Amino acid sequence: MAFHVMLVPTLGCPSNCGYCWSSEEGSPVMNIDIIRETVDWLRDFRQEPVTFTFHGGEPLLAGYDFYKEALPLLTKGLKKLKPALALQTNLWLLTPEMARLFKEYEIPIGSSIDGPQELNDFQRGDGYFEKTMKGYEIAKEQDLKVSFICTFTSHSIKFKEDIFNFFLENGFNMKLHPSLPSIRDEEPEKWSLSPEDYGELLIYLLDQYLDHFDEISIMNIDTLCKSAFIRRGTVCTFVDCMGDTFAIGPDGNIYPCYRFVGMDDYIMGNVCDHPTMEDLNHSAPMKLLNEFKDFVDEDCKKCNYIKFCRGGCPYNALAISEDKVKCVDPHCTAYKTIFKEITKRATKEMLKSATMGLGGQTDPAKKSKPTIMSIMLKSY
Repeated sequence: MAFHVMLVPTLGCPSNCGYCWSSEEGSPVMNIDIIRETVDWLRDFRQEPVTFTFHGGEPLLAGYDFYKEALPLLTKGLKKLKPALALQTNLWLLTPEMARLFKEYEIPIGSSIDGPQELNDFQRGDGYFEKTMKGYEIAKEQDLKVSFICTFTSHSIKFKEDIFNFFLENGFNMKLHPSLPSIRDEEPEKWSLSPEDYGELLIYLLDQYLDHFDEISIMNIDTLCKSAFIRRGTVCTFVDCMGDTFAIGPDGNIYPCYRFVGMDDYIMGNVCDHPTMEDLNHSAPMKLLNEFKDFVDEDCKKCNYIKFCRGGCPYNALAISEDKVKCVDPHCTAYKTIFKEITKRATKEMLKSATMGLGGQTDPAKKSKPTIMSIMLKSY
Protein backbone atom coordinates (compact mmCIF):
# COMPACT_ATOMS: atom_id res chain seq x y z
CA MET A 1 0.00 0.00 0.00
CA ALA A 2 1.35 3.45 -0.93
CA PHE A 3 2.00 6.07 1.75
CA HIS A 4 2.09 9.85 1.70
CA VAL A 5 4.67 12.22 3.15
CA MET A 6 3.94 15.93 3.22
CA LEU A 7 7.05 18.09 3.28
CA VAL A 8 6.46 21.51 4.84
CA PRO A 9 9.55 23.67 4.13
CA THR A 10 8.03 26.56 6.13
CA LEU A 11 4.80 27.69 7.73
CA GLY A 12 5.57 31.23 6.57
CA CYS A 13 3.40 32.68 3.82
CA PRO A 14 3.32 36.04 2.00
CA SER A 15 -0.48 36.02 1.77
CA ASN A 16 -2.89 36.59 4.64
CA CYS A 17 -6.09 34.65 3.99
CA GLY A 18 -8.83 35.40 6.49
CA TYR A 19 -9.59 31.80 7.38
CA CYS A 20 -6.08 30.31 7.14
CA TRP A 21 -5.08 27.80 9.80
CA SER A 22 -1.76 26.63 8.33
CA SER A 23 0.55 29.65 8.19
CA GLU A 24 2.78 31.07 10.90
CA GLU A 25 4.60 34.38 10.64
CA GLY A 26 8.30 34.07 11.36
CA SER A 27 8.42 30.34 10.73
CA PRO A 28 11.91 29.04 9.86
CA VAL A 29 12.67 27.62 6.41
CA MET A 30 13.73 24.00 6.04
CA ASN A 31 17.42 23.31 5.52
CA ILE A 32 18.36 20.86 2.77
CA ASP A 33 19.91 18.64 5.46
CA ILE A 34 16.35 17.80 6.61
CA ILE A 35 15.66 16.41 3.13
CA ARG A 36 18.85 14.32 3.34
CA GLU A 37 17.79 12.98 6.74
CA THR A 38 14.31 12.27 5.36
CA VAL A 39 15.80 10.22 2.54
CA ASP A 40 18.02 8.30 4.96
CA TRP A 41 15.06 7.66 7.27
CA LEU A 42 12.65 6.49 4.59
CA ARG A 43 15.17 4.27 2.82
CA ASP A 44 14.52 1.51 5.38
CA PHE A 45 11.27 2.76 6.93
CA ARG A 46 8.83 1.21 4.43
CA GLN A 47 9.07 -0.52 1.09
CA GLU A 48 5.80 0.65 -0.51
CA PRO A 49 5.59 3.49 -3.10
CA VAL A 50 5.63 6.99 -1.62
CA THR A 51 4.12 10.30 -2.69
CA PHE A 52 5.74 13.53 -1.52
CA THR A 53 3.69 16.73 -1.43
CA PHE A 54 5.43 20.03 -0.73
CA HIS A 55 3.00 22.06 1.36
CA GLY A 56 2.97 25.00 3.73
CA GLY A 57 2.57 27.81 4.59
CA GLU A 58 4.03 28.68 1.24
CA PRO A 59 6.58 26.06 0.12
CA LEU A 60 8.08 28.24 -2.63
CA LEU A 61 9.62 30.42 0.09
CA ALA A 62 12.28 27.70 0.28
CA GLY A 63 13.60 28.99 -3.06
CA TYR A 64 14.87 27.56 -6.33
CA ASP A 65 18.20 26.30 -4.96
CA PHE A 66 16.39 24.23 -2.31
CA TYR A 67 14.24 22.45 -4.88
CA LYS A 68 17.10 22.02 -7.34
CA GLU A 69 18.86 19.98 -4.65
CA ALA A 70 15.85 18.41 -2.93
CA LEU A 71 14.12 16.91 -5.98
CA PRO A 72 17.01 14.69 -7.14
CA LEU A 73 17.74 13.70 -3.52
CA LEU A 74 14.19 12.39 -3.16
CA THR A 75 13.78 10.80 -6.57
CA LYS A 76 17.23 9.19 -6.86
CA GLY A 77 17.82 8.47 -3.18
CA LEU A 78 14.45 6.70 -2.85
CA LYS A 79 14.21 5.30 -6.37
CA LYS A 80 13.13 1.88 -5.08
CA LEU A 81 10.04 3.52 -3.52
CA LYS A 82 8.99 4.92 -6.89
CA PRO A 83 8.47 8.43 -5.47
CA ALA A 84 5.82 10.69 -6.95
CA LEU A 85 5.96 14.45 -6.33
CA ALA A 86 3.32 17.16 -5.93
CA LEU A 87 3.23 20.79 -4.82
CA GLN A 88 0.61 23.00 -3.16
CA THR A 89 1.32 26.73 -3.61
CA ASN A 90 -0.39 30.08 -4.11
CA LEU A 91 1.96 30.53 -7.13
CA TRP A 92 3.01 34.05 -6.15
CA LEU A 93 6.71 33.19 -6.05
CA LEU A 94 6.80 30.91 -9.07
CA THR A 95 9.50 31.93 -11.54
CA PRO A 96 10.13 30.59 -15.06
CA GLU A 97 13.28 28.93 -13.73
CA MET A 98 11.30 27.15 -11.00
CA ALA A 99 8.55 26.19 -13.45
CA ARG A 100 11.09 24.58 -15.79
CA LEU A 101 12.50 22.60 -12.87
CA PHE A 102 9.03 21.39 -11.80
CA LYS A 103 8.26 20.44 -15.40
CA GLU A 104 11.43 18.37 -15.54
CA TYR A 105 10.02 16.27 -12.70
CA GLU A 106 6.42 16.44 -14.01
CA ILE A 107 5.15 17.85 -10.72
CA PRO A 108 1.40 18.58 -10.61
CA ILE A 109 0.54 21.81 -8.83
CA GLY A 110 -2.39 22.56 -6.58
CA SER A 111 -3.23 26.20 -5.97
CA SER A 112 -6.10 28.15 -4.45
CA ILE A 113 -8.68 30.51 -5.90
CA ASP A 114 -12.06 31.16 -4.28
CA GLY A 115 -13.84 32.47 -7.38
CA PRO A 116 -14.08 35.85 -9.13
CA GLN A 117 -11.48 38.44 -8.18
CA GLU A 118 -13.61 40.61 -5.89
CA LEU A 119 -14.92 37.64 -3.92
CA ASN A 120 -11.54 35.92 -3.80
CA ASP A 121 -9.70 39.01 -2.55
CA PHE A 122 -12.37 39.71 0.07
CA GLN A 123 -11.52 36.36 1.66
CA ARG A 124 -7.83 36.05 0.79
CA GLY A 125 -6.64 39.67 0.80
CA ASP A 126 -6.22 42.45 -1.76
CA GLY A 127 -4.00 41.50 -4.67
CA TYR A 128 -4.17 37.75 -4.10
CA PHE A 129 -6.08 37.00 -7.31
CA GLU A 130 -3.75 38.98 -9.57
CA LYS A 131 -0.58 37.49 -8.08
CA THR A 132 -1.88 33.92 -8.32
CA MET A 133 -3.03 34.40 -11.92
CA LYS A 134 0.40 35.77 -12.82
CA GLY A 135 2.00 32.62 -11.41
CA TYR A 136 -0.58 30.49 -13.20
CA GLU A 137 0.46 32.01 -16.53
CA ILE A 138 4.09 31.09 -15.82
CA ALA A 139 3.02 27.52 -14.98
CA LYS A 140 0.98 27.30 -18.19
CA GLU A 141 3.96 28.43 -20.27
CA GLN A 142 5.78 25.29 -19.10
CA ASP A 143 2.68 23.14 -19.59
CA LEU A 144 2.48 22.35 -15.88
CA LYS A 145 -0.74 20.76 -14.66
CA VAL A 146 -2.49 23.15 -12.26
CA SER A 147 -5.69 22.44 -10.33
CA PHE A 148 -7.40 24.96 -8.07
CA ILE A 149 -8.86 24.44 -4.62
CA CYS A 150 -11.83 26.66 -3.84
CA THR A 151 -12.59 27.29 -0.19
CA PHE A 152 -16.27 27.90 0.50
CA THR A 153 -16.99 29.97 3.59
CA SER A 154 -20.09 31.20 5.38
CA HIS A 155 -19.76 34.28 3.15
CA SER A 156 -18.96 32.80 -0.26
CA ILE A 157 -21.63 30.09 -0.10
CA LYS A 158 -24.10 32.87 -0.97
CA PHE A 159 -22.37 33.17 -4.36
CA LYS A 160 -22.04 29.51 -5.30
CA GLU A 161 -23.51 30.06 -8.78
CA ASP A 162 -21.00 32.83 -9.54
CA ILE A 163 -18.14 30.68 -8.26
CA PHE A 164 -19.11 27.62 -10.29
CA ASN A 165 -19.53 29.71 -13.44
CA PHE A 166 -16.11 31.29 -12.84
CA PHE A 167 -14.45 27.86 -12.80
CA LEU A 168 -16.47 26.66 -15.77
CA GLU A 169 -15.84 29.71 -17.95
CA ASN A 170 -12.10 29.73 -17.20
CA GLY A 171 -11.67 26.02 -17.88
CA PHE A 172 -10.40 25.34 -14.36
CA ASN A 173 -10.90 21.95 -12.77
CA MET A 174 -12.35 22.35 -9.30
CA LYS A 175 -11.61 20.95 -5.87
CA LEU A 176 -13.45 22.44 -2.94
CA HIS A 177 -12.80 22.77 0.75
CA PRO A 178 -15.35 23.87 3.31
CA SER A 179 -13.89 26.49 5.65
CA LEU A 180 -13.30 24.76 8.96
CA PRO A 181 -12.72 25.77 12.55
CA SER A 182 -9.02 25.91 13.38
CA ILE A 183 -7.28 24.56 16.46
CA ARG A 184 -5.03 27.64 16.28
CA ASP A 185 -7.57 30.39 15.65
CA GLU A 186 -8.98 32.65 18.38
CA GLU A 187 -12.19 32.98 16.33
CA PRO A 188 -12.50 29.45 14.91
CA GLU A 189 -16.09 29.80 13.75
CA LYS A 190 -15.82 33.16 11.94
CA TRP A 191 -15.59 31.79 8.38
CA SER A 192 -16.82 28.26 9.00
CA LEU A 193 -19.29 26.72 6.59
CA SER A 194 -22.13 24.89 8.32
CA PRO A 195 -22.53 21.15 7.62
CA GLU A 196 -26.04 21.77 6.33
CA ASP A 197 -24.85 24.39 3.84
CA TYR A 198 -21.97 22.17 2.80
CA GLY A 199 -24.31 19.26 2.11
CA GLU A 200 -26.57 21.46 -0.03
CA LEU A 201 -23.50 22.79 -1.87
CA LEU A 202 -22.32 19.28 -2.73
CA ILE A 203 -25.73 18.39 -4.18
CA TYR A 204 -25.77 21.65 -6.16
CA LEU A 205 -22.32 20.86 -7.58
CA LEU A 206 -23.35 17.28 -8.34
CA ASP A 207 -26.23 18.62 -10.46
CA GLN A 208 -23.98 21.16 -12.17
CA TYR A 209 -21.36 18.51 -12.85
CA LEU A 210 -23.89 16.28 -14.58
CA ASP A 211 -25.04 19.23 -16.70
CA HIS A 212 -21.45 20.12 -17.68
CA PHE A 213 -19.77 16.72 -17.50
CA ASP A 214 -17.55 17.23 -20.56
CA GLU A 215 -16.57 20.79 -19.62
CA ILE A 216 -15.25 20.58 -16.07
CA SER A 217 -13.97 18.13 -13.49
CA ILE A 218 -15.08 18.48 -9.86
CA MET A 219 -12.65 16.31 -7.95
CA ASN A 220 -14.72 16.03 -4.76
CA ILE A 221 -17.73 14.70 -6.67
CA ASP A 222 -15.47 12.25 -8.53
CA THR A 223 -14.07 10.84 -5.28
CA LEU A 224 -17.42 10.79 -3.46
CA CYS A 225 -19.05 8.84 -6.30
CA LYS A 226 -16.10 6.49 -6.61
CA SER A 227 -16.13 5.85 -2.85
CA ALA A 228 -19.82 4.98 -2.97
CA PHE A 229 -19.19 2.69 -5.96
CA ILE A 230 -16.30 0.66 -4.52
CA ARG A 231 -17.61 0.90 -0.92
CA ARG A 232 -14.47 2.43 0.58
CA GLY A 233 -12.94 5.87 0.84
CA THR A 234 -10.54 7.02 -1.84
CA VAL A 235 -9.13 10.23 -0.29
CA CYS A 236 -7.64 10.87 3.14
CA THR A 237 -10.82 12.47 4.53
CA PHE A 238 -12.65 9.16 4.21
CA VAL A 239 -10.07 6.56 5.19
CA ASP A 240 -8.18 5.54 8.31
CA CYS A 241 -5.12 7.59 7.38
CA MET A 242 -3.20 6.79 10.56
CA GLY A 243 0.16 5.33 9.74
CA ASP A 244 -0.09 5.98 6.00
CA THR A 245 0.18 9.78 6.08
CA PHE A 246 2.94 11.82 7.70
CA ALA A 247 4.09 15.42 7.59
CA ILE A 248 7.60 16.73 8.15
CA GLY A 249 8.00 20.27 9.45
CA PRO A 250 10.83 22.74 8.77
CA ASP A 251 12.90 21.37 11.66
CA GLY A 252 12.39 17.70 10.77
CA ASN A 253 9.67 17.03 13.31
CA ILE A 254 7.19 14.36 12.18
CA TYR A 255 3.43 14.89 12.52
CA PRO A 256 0.36 12.79 11.58
CA CYS A 257 -0.68 15.34 8.91
CA TYR A 258 0.34 18.76 7.60
CA ARG A 259 -2.59 20.30 9.47
CA PHE A 260 -0.80 19.61 12.76
CA VAL A 261 2.64 20.94 11.76
CA GLY A 262 3.98 23.43 14.30
CA MET A 263 1.83 22.09 17.14
CA ASP A 264 4.07 20.58 19.82
CA ASP A 265 1.40 18.24 21.17
CA TYR A 266 1.30 16.45 17.80
CA ILE A 267 5.01 15.77 17.31
CA MET A 268 5.54 12.04 16.76
CA GLY A 269 9.32 12.09 16.38
CA ASN A 270 12.04 13.63 14.23
CA VAL A 271 13.55 12.42 10.95
CA CYS A 272 17.05 12.89 12.36
CA ASP A 273 16.33 10.09 14.85
CA HIS A 274 15.16 7.71 12.08
CA PRO A 275 12.18 6.39 14.09
CA THR A 276 10.64 3.04 13.25
CA MET A 277 6.93 2.59 12.65
CA GLU A 278 6.76 1.03 16.12
CA ASP A 279 8.32 4.18 17.59
CA LEU A 280 5.71 6.36 15.86
CA ASN A 281 2.89 4.06 16.96
CA HIS A 282 3.89 4.61 20.58
CA SER A 283 3.77 8.41 20.26
CA ALA A 284 0.95 10.34 21.94
CA PRO A 285 -0.46 11.74 18.65
CA MET A 286 -0.73 8.27 17.10
CA LYS A 287 -2.44 6.92 20.20
CA LEU A 288 -4.92 9.80 20.02
CA LEU A 289 -5.70 9.15 16.35
CA ASN A 290 -6.13 5.44 16.98
CA GLU A 291 -8.52 6.41 19.77
CA PHE A 292 -10.47 8.37 17.14
CA LYS A 293 -10.53 5.29 14.91
CA ASP A 294 -11.96 3.20 17.76
CA PHE A 295 -14.49 5.93 18.51
CA VAL A 296 -15.69 5.84 14.89
CA ASP A 297 -16.03 2.06 14.99
CA GLU A 298 -18.43 2.38 17.89
CA ASP A 299 -20.18 5.69 17.21
CA CYS A 300 -20.77 5.08 13.49
CA LYS A 301 -21.33 1.31 13.49
CA LYS A 302 -25.00 1.67 12.49
CA CYS A 303 -24.34 4.24 9.77
CA ASN A 304 -24.92 3.08 6.19
CA TYR A 305 -21.83 4.94 5.02
CA ILE A 306 -19.22 3.95 7.61
CA LYS A 307 -17.20 1.86 5.14
CA PHE A 308 -16.61 4.74 2.77
CA CYS A 309 -16.60 7.63 5.23
CA ARG A 310 -14.83 6.39 8.38
CA GLY A 311 -16.05 9.34 10.41
CA GLY A 312 -14.39 11.93 8.19
CA CYS A 313 -11.21 13.81 9.08
CA PRO A 314 -9.87 13.41 12.65
CA TYR A 315 -8.33 16.90 12.55
CA ASN A 316 -11.77 18.38 11.89
CA ALA A 317 -13.14 16.48 14.87
CA LEU A 318 -10.30 17.47 17.21
CA ALA A 319 -10.55 21.12 16.12
CA ILE A 320 -14.00 21.47 17.73
CA SER A 321 -13.44 19.23 20.74
CA GLU A 322 -10.35 20.78 22.34
CA ASP A 323 -7.98 18.00 21.22
CA LYS A 324 -10.16 15.34 22.83
CA VAL A 325 -11.89 12.47 21.06
CA LYS A 326 -15.53 13.36 21.62
CA CYS A 327 -17.09 13.40 18.16
CA VAL A 328 -16.60 12.58 14.49
CA ASP A 329 -15.88 15.14 11.76
CA PRO A 330 -18.40 17.97 12.25
CA HIS A 331 -19.29 17.78 8.55
CA CYS A 332 -20.78 14.33 9.11
CA THR A 333 -24.20 15.78 8.23
CA ALA A 334 -22.88 16.96 4.85
CA TYR A 335 -21.23 13.61 4.12
CA LYS A 336 -24.42 11.73 4.91
CA THR A 337 -26.41 14.13 2.73
CA ILE A 338 -24.27 13.66 -0.37
CA PHE A 339 -23.66 9.92 0.08
CA LYS A 340 -27.39 9.37 0.51
CA GLU A 341 -28.11 11.39 -2.64
CA ILE A 342 -25.47 9.56 -4.67
CA THR A 343 -26.60 6.08 -3.62
CA LYS A 344 -30.29 6.96 -4.13
CA ARG A 345 -29.68 8.23 -7.66
CA ALA A 346 -27.34 5.36 -8.55
CA THR A 347 -29.91 2.81 -7.36
CA LYS A 348 -32.63 4.51 -9.39
CA GLU A 349 -30.39 4.50 -12.47
CA MET A 350 -29.60 0.80 -12.10
CA LEU A 351 -33.27 -0.09 -11.68
CA LYS A 352 -34.13 1.95 -14.76
CA SER A 353 -31.36 0.26 -16.72
CA ALA A 354 -32.62 -3.17 -15.66
CA THR A 355 -36.14 -2.24 -16.76
CA MET A 356 -34.84 -1.16 -20.16
CA GLY A 357 -33.08 -4.47 -20.46
CA LEU A 358 -36.37 -6.26 -19.94
CA GLY A 359 -38.05 -4.70 -22.94
CA GLY A 360 -38.00 -0.95 -22.35
CA GLN A 361 -37.42 1.23 -25.40
CA THR A 362 -34.86 3.97 -25.92
CA ASP A 363 -34.13 6.21 -28.86
CA PRO A 364 -30.67 5.15 -30.12
CA ALA A 365 -30.23 8.48 -31.92
CA LYS A 366 -30.69 10.48 -28.72
CA LYS A 367 -27.51 11.16 -26.76
CA SER A 368 -27.96 10.07 -23.17
CA LYS A 369 -27.30 12.55 -20.37
CA PRO A 370 -24.39 11.72 -18.02
CA THR A 371 -25.45 9.88 -14.89
CA ILE A 372 -24.10 9.06 -11.45
CA MET A 373 -22.74 5.87 -12.96
CA SER A 374 -20.92 7.99 -15.56
CA ILE A 375 -19.02 9.66 -12.71
CA MET A 376 -18.50 6.40 -10.83
CA LEU A 377 -16.95 4.77 -13.89
CA LYS A 378 -14.99 7.85 -14.98
CA SER A 379 -11.59 6.62 -13.85
CA TYR A 380 -12.03 3.05 -15.01
